[in-house]
Amino acid sequence: MAARTLKAVKCPTDELSLTNCAVINDKEQHFEPHVTVYNGKGEFVFTLKKHPEVSSGCIAFSLPQRKWAAIVLGDDFKVTNYKFDKSKDCISVMTMEIDFLQKKFVDSSPFDSDKMASELVQRFDNQAFTVGQQLVFSFADKLFNLVVKEIEAMDASILKGERQAGGSKKKVGLLLANSQVIFEKSDNSAVVLIGKSKTRENRQSIISPDWNFERMGIGGLDKEFSDIFRRAFASRVFPSDIIEQMGCKHVKGILLYGPPGCGKTLMARQIGKMLRAREPKIVNGPEILNKYVGESEANIRKLFADAEEEQKRLGANSGLHIIIFDEIDAICKQRGSMAGSTGVHDTVVNQLLSKIDGVEQLNNILVIGMTNRPDLIDEALLRPGRLEVKMEIGLPDERGRIQILHIHTAKMRQYNLLASDVDVKELATETKNYSGAELEGLVRAAQSTAMNRHIKASSTVEVDIQTAEKLLVSRLDFMAALNNDIKPAFGTNQEDYASYIMNGIIRWGDPVSAVLEDGELLVQQTKNSDRTPLVSVLLEGPANSGKTALAAKISEDSEFPFIKICSPDKMIGFSETAKCQAIKKIFEDAYKSQLSCVVVDDIERLLDYVPIGPRFSNLVLQALLVLLKKPPPKGRKLLIIGTTSRKDVLQEMEMLDAFSTTVHIPNISGGEQLVRALELLDSFQEKERSAIAKALKGQRLWIGIKKLLMLIEMAAQMDADNRVRKFLSLLKEEGGLNSNTFGIN
Repeated sequence: MAARTLKAVKCPTDELSLTNCAVINDKEQHFEPHVTVYNGKGEFVFTLKKHPEVSSGCIAFSLPQRKWAAIVLGDDFKVTNYKFDKSKDCISVMTMEIDFLQKKFVDSSPFDSDKMASELVQRFDNQAFTVGQQLVFSFADKLFNLVVKEIEAMDASILKGERQAGGSKKKVGLLLANSQVIFEKSDNSAVVLIGKSKTRENRQSIISPDWNFERMGIGGLDKEFSDIFRRAFASRVFPSDIIEQMGCKHVKGILLYGPPGCGKTLMARQIGKMLRAREPKIVNGPEILNKYVGESEANIRKLFADAEEEQKRLGANSGLHIIIFDEIDAICKQRGSMAGSTGVHDTVVNQLLSKIDGVEQLNNILVIGMTNRPDLIDEALLRPGRLEVKMEIGLPDERGRIQILHIHTAKMRQYNLLASDVDVKELATETKNYSGAELEGLVRAAQSTAMNRHIKASSTVEVDIQTAEKLLVSRLDFMAALNNDIKPAFGTNQEDYASYIMNGIIRWGDPVSAVLEDGELLVQQTKNSDRTPLVSVLLEGPANSGKTALAAKISEDSEFPFIKICSPDKMIGFSETAKCQAIKKIFEDAYKSQLSCVVVDDIERLLDYVPIGPRFSNLVLQALLVLLKKPPPKGRKLLIIGTTSRKDVLQEMEMLDAFSTTVHIPNISGGEQLVRALELLDSFQEKERSAIAKALKGQRLWIGIKKLLMLIEMAAQMDADNRVRKFLSLLKEEGGLNSNTFGIN
């Protein structure tokens, strides 16, 4: 049929507007059920319906149809018949966007999408649909605005039942009784849908598809992220109808805790970017507090106001609201713990508890709290339903350090500013117990060292442009930063124990070798045994026998990432309480590392023991007894090495039982041992050593290696003729010899 020109008019009745058909006069005989309307810019396919109220020579369109096809009332349009090829153009699946037609008639009750789809297919059977088309649909006494988002055509063989639905995408299609309709809510729609015909959404839709750890500047936290996703986001990723059937509730809170600089704030900040959620609200704990009565609680309510309003308006379709509390321990301390306070902290905790999991529950929130002190937080906040996912963000392992260093050196590699001799794996090995922040600081320090080479030393500080263009950050720059600039807050301070073994370990006899071998066995036991995560040994012996040096040597050879010496010289002037706190902190820091060694040196001095009285600190004793027996957290291992010169005193205090084993460190007790020590120290010439050996033959000795070193150095200040005589004289005076004769001519 040739094109006919018809005038556009309004649809005569509301009922006809709901049919999704263009309407012509019932006497028109020239048109098939489907027609193409030309609006001067494009073609639009409609299904026709005939009705006597439409004048002859006119074609009536509803308001949504006029909007979609840009039809102006009173204009003339060319109309021709349109033929569907039923082998290619039948609709298999049609996806439609749905929203209420009028926002003022919003209904929060759920609508069954399966019934809705069934009714739509029945009502619009054998009608033409086009991608982008708008129509009004009446269901359950409510009017909905529908927009066709996607049409998938059937294979012709499906009509014979030979194969499953599925085919190519189409712009125009014919709806049949066996077509499938899927509803997808439009943005910010308040429609609540239930049933299987609602949105064929991507199940990972809550997670933004274009994120990755490296681009976000996160390294070494893969396991922590996977654990958080498993606990906090699995329920939000799954289709909500399955979650409803399981009776599953979303996790509303996460607590991230651990040492400073390990990525807690960074992780919380990036979680908001990873999720398709509202922009996270980041709050520092102290910002909440206000001196005026009720203002602190009001600040908490303001944080949750947007989530409350959206949940009332959209119900289960509300987006996810993330609220991040940095330093949450500042506002959520144990209730009743602050004596003499105004009770502001208590009421703030109460307000937060009621908002997260009170009588009127919010299901569209995720609260993330961060702290270095989880022990300070009110326990009611940590129960399931509140901050139930507790995740320790600890020090990165070697693999994590490699990732972090790769992130912070990425730009230098991109612009060829990193020398070829820089090995990230070597740096990761050398930076045991470095936090993420310290690794970033290490890279900055290396960059500063490299840049400093290109600064001219003249009356003014200026850059040497000629050499600056050749700027490269080398391995030596990183090593300089490692040795001089950046030291780990948690870990091994080499200067600490280097001072104890500055003269090395003098293996003057079998007793010393036996102690070091036993120490090596205990180190291996700590590393390898799953049954004994806590291993403790007490090195006891007379004063000056080298116990501290041996303990420091065993700990150094262990190469544990965390080594700390708990020494009385660091606690001079401390009160009993302060001393207990300092000792407790050393052990708490040790628990943060996978493998740790704590040397508790000179225990009787730590206990303030003196034989006159006798007097000692019971408070410190009880603290040590508890800490020596307390096993480290799961997955952590701890070696404790204690030293004492008063085994008898510790026996009376019942402290020996706190150690797994005791090793005796003897003094030098024979001439051969003393001469062997002199050889190792290379203090006297061979002739002089022979004279000393002859003089000591048959003599009873008892001297500590530390005292021996002092006597040797004193004698070394004499001239060569008198050195041996002076040494033997000093040995006698200091009580190392029990005889009055030396046999020296």
